[in-house]
Amino acid sequence: MTTHELNSTPTIRLIVSDVDHTLLNSEHRITERTEKTLRAALDKGVQMMLATGKTFTSASNIVRQLGLSTPTICAQGTVVFNPDGTVRYQQTLDPVITRQIITFAEDRGFSVVAYSGDRLLLRRSHPEFEAMMARYHEPAPEVVGPLQNLMDRLPINKLVVFSFADDAPRAIKALRWQLSMQVNGSVRLMQAGVSRMIEILPPGAGKGALLKQVLKELQVLPEEVLAIGDAENDLEMIQMAGVGVAVGNAAQPVKDAADYVAPSFDDDGVADAVERFILKTQAAETAVPETTAN
Repeated sequence: MTTHELNSTPTIRLIVSDVDHTLLNSEHRITERTEKTLRAALDKGVQMMLATGKTFTSASNIVRQLGLSTPTICAQGTVVFNPDGTVRYQQTLDPVITRQIITFAEDRGFSVVAYSGDRLLLRRSHPEFEAMMARYHEPAPEVVGPLQNLMDRLPINKLVVFSFADDAPRAIKALRWQLSMQVNGSVRLMQAGVSRMIEILPPGAGKGALLKQVLKELQVLPEEVLAIGDAENDLEMIQMAGVGVAVGNAAQPVKDAADYVAPSFDDDGVADAVERFILKTQAAETAVPETTAN
């Protein structure tokens, strides 16, 4: 894909980065080069904010590592946390439609996890899912029995419907279509780069929508943002930003929407973008090249 031409490189005041498969490499860590590059940008007075589908428990490790003082967008843009872990504001799912979705998915053999703030709630133990959450540094899921019984007692920010069956990607794709017919716009369906999962959000929720609200509070203009991501859930913030960057491992629609396609998450894509558009290293002094990004 050929990268887009930028008429001029805007002055960037805020970096907004997705976490998994973007900022973190396949070993779920920030590389030495990426950390050094981000610290150099922070030292220049540029702010940085995380926008993730995960909980703040997971993101807080990065907040502490980089010393970030900005809010953190979590749970796919349904909760904003302050740096101290308190909730700044949040969106929640309607209990009635949430019960319907859980029952619909479970009746078809899928499992469901409910996100409530920093808690992950499961009907029954699911070793494969629990192992996956541990790899992603998420809190241990709590086994609470039928989730439908909790909908009136707890704020539910999002649901994740998943399957570890061999045909999970095909089955999840079919489920997404079925749910879209069932819910008729009363929730938002989203995928975050994991083909065996689909996420259910409050209507209008998403990283991009919540980023607009946070930018007003930070008094930062969209054109002063460098946004970096890899999946469908990052698309809106990449389109909104002054410079939207897709890492090399991103889904094709994200690459198509981006101003620049950086190297992959295992090749320091975030560092490359920050060097090019903020630090202005010698290698990045030229305009965005018209080359095909792999």
